[in-house]
Amino acid sequence: MYSISKLAKLGAALMLAGCATAIASTPYPDKPISLVVPVAPGGGTDFTARLLADEMSKKLGQTVVVENQPGGAGNVGVAHAARAKPDGYTLVMPITSFPINATLYKKLPFDTQKDLTPIALAATLPLILVVNPELPAKTLEELIALAKEKPGTINFANSGVGTTAHLSGELFKETTKTDIVSVAYKGGGPAVTDLLGGHVEMYFSTPSAVLPHIQAGKLRALAVTSKERLDELPDVPTFVESGYPDLLVTAWFGIFAPAGTPDAIMEKLNTVVNEVLQQDNVRKKLATHSFNAEGNMSPKELKDFLDMEINRWGTVIKGLDLSVD
Repeated sequence: MYSISKLAKLGAALMLAGCATAIASTPYPDKPISLVVPVAPGGGTDFTARLLADEMSKKLGQTVVVENQPGGAGNVGVAHAARAKPDGYTLVMPITSFPINATLYKKLPFDTQKDLTPIALAATLPLILVVNPELPAKTLEELIALAKEKPGTINFANSGVGTTAHLSGELFKETTKTDIVSVAYKGGGPAVTDLLGGHVEMYFSTPSAVLPHIQAGKLRALAVTSKERLDELPDVPTFVESGYPDLLVTAWFGIFAPAGTPDAIMEKLNTVVNEVLQQDNVRKKLATHSFNAEGNMSPKELKDFLDMEINRWGTVIKGLDLSVD
């Protein structure tokens, strides 16, 4: 016969097993999900996150709430997400400088490659090399020839130290073996303003910031950093077709979760995000900002892509001896 103590222990074990089974069988999600956006409302990251959050909510049956946490060049919000409980209820969409910051910042409050788990690649966008039309260069080759003929006289705007625009300009300088001068601005808006005014000669810009000026003849596009030509600029060549494959540059948005998030949840989120990104309405809305909807990577593929991007930009940053405390 079982003693009272043995029966008590058996009962406790059965209760624990029952609780574990209940937890394991709880459908995910069963409450709202927070999608952290590490910048203020407005802009490309916020637009993309809100678009995806709305569509994800429909598929998941729970609200995906965008939570803006700006600060520290996007690092504050990412740190918040990295410290969150790894249960699938806190996600984050970092800004496009996410892989750059891994090397640029000496004291990040998180480890980019260890504290976050990739879910899905959401969207990508190329950069356009634009020049002031007063510059006597109507093609990429003419610009390179001019820069070599008059070293140190062509200034390129950057939207901030360590931004994709800045490092793309430095990569151009290295790849083409030209002596061009970087001029830092506090954001893309002031950079475009000074480019229009002729205070700087060239700039690597996101499409939405300069397409109206290109179409109005106020700026001249010489090349794009994408694999293929842009639909909006069919006559503007890519750097790749022009013989500069190292200038294939993509700014991108991905969705991540805290490290340790269960695989089953990661797989479900990856499937949902990828399905959302195949929807015509989503692809069309992203295209209005010149974003390319992706939705074609597994978590493992995004991890490999992130590692490659960190290594690539890390090499450029170390070569320039750039750092931010």
